[in-house]
Amino acid sequence: MKEGIKKKLAVLASGRGSNFVAIHDAIERGDINAEIDILITNKPSAGVIDIAKKRNIEVRVMESKGLVAGEFDRKAVELLTERGIELIILAGFMRIIGMPLIEAFPLRIMNIHPSLLPAFKGLDAQKQALEYGAKIAGCSVHFVDEGVDTGPIILQRAVPVAANDTVETLSERILAEEHLIYPEAVKLFVEDRLQIDGRTVLIDGK
Repeated sequence: MKEGIKKKLAVLASGRGSNFVAIHDAIERGDINAEIDILITNKPSAGVIDIAKKRNIEVRVMESKGLVAGEFDRKAVELLTERGIELIILAGFMRIIGMPLIEAFPLRIMNIHPSLLPAFKGLDAQKQALEYGAKIAGCSVHFVDEGVDTGPIILQRAVPVAANDTVETLSERILAEEHLIYPEAVKLFVEDRLQIDGRTVLIDGK
């Protein structure tokens, strides 16, 4: 990446947007040489909308309810391609990404999941970890592929599970780690430091 040229990012979010905030804060501090060009949400009531507007980031509400299969993804591809987006960041986006979007942005869509993948995929990962009796939980940043939480893993961070943990207390500690490793993964991508070897994501070739 040439010095001074900022990569254009898009964030897809459905909720309160805490990871969106963590990544944008890192950009504002100068840690990541990029800009969030647009926030797309499928929830008109999402808390992240007000946050983005206060930070002068364009918001596009694209409701997915009632659309035929693939229609949301095709609309997103058209918009994101038109804007020259180089990386799509899923930040609490409560919708499975379809093949039109994955094929248009191969290994250019990131997600964060509150478990040490490949353990506890899907919804309620923290609850799954507690019910299983896991001693270690955590979070994983990964590229998105056609499966659910199955793409190549970029970064992970472990979180010990305490004997008296609830879903809420464990989730809170995992979220604090998410706010650290998600911006770091975006930074590595922006600096062209990630390479894919099969399922392995190499950092600086290692």
